[in-house]
Amino acid sequence: MMVESAEKKWYVLHTYSGYENKVKMNLDSRKQSMGMEDNIFRVVVPEQEEHETTKSGEDKVKMDKTFPGYVLVEMVMTDQAWYIVRNTPGVTGFVGSHGQGSKPTPLLPEEIDHVLKMIGMNARHEQLDVEVGDSVEIVDGAFAGLTGKITEIDNEKMRLKVNIDMFGRETSTELKFDQIDPIV
Repeated sequence: MMVESAEKKWYVLHTYSGYENKVKMNLDSRKQSMGMEDNIFRVVVPEQEEHETTKSGEDKVKMDKTFPGYVLVEMVMTDQAWYIVRNTPGVTGFVGSHGQGSKPTPLLPEEIDHVLKMIGMNARHEQLDVEVGDSVEIVDGAFAGLTGKITEIDNEKMRLKVNIDMFGRETSTELKFDQIDPIV
């Protein structure tokens, strides 16, 4: 039987406004330097691309914070992981913690699914055991049933680029991790 606290769950950190990306960098750095890769996984600053047209008519893309002052962290809530995250520079505390050293409440699966979908990510971080050059079968989407070769892998966004044969020509398509199966 798995102990509740040994499960990987999503938590919300409160940060100083404007320091969200700094907190992400600090936490990613601390996770590696303190050997916490098995307890602290993804750190996400919820932001979306915003397109705006400048006065000169140029299309400008900027990243807008969806929830200013907050950072999401996927982690196993152990005493050590909790201490490291809580004491990361820029973190003012966990949302859902009642103070006095109590552990915070994780987000519900439907809550994190909604937030991550809104910013173009997937809550289920599948570790894909593939490399550039591997052949894959597309199992979902417009190209389902086709096979192709991986040309690029983006683990952060859980996407990859695959070259497929379309009408006798090699065509590149971007797919999500869950849209493909490796060919063994």
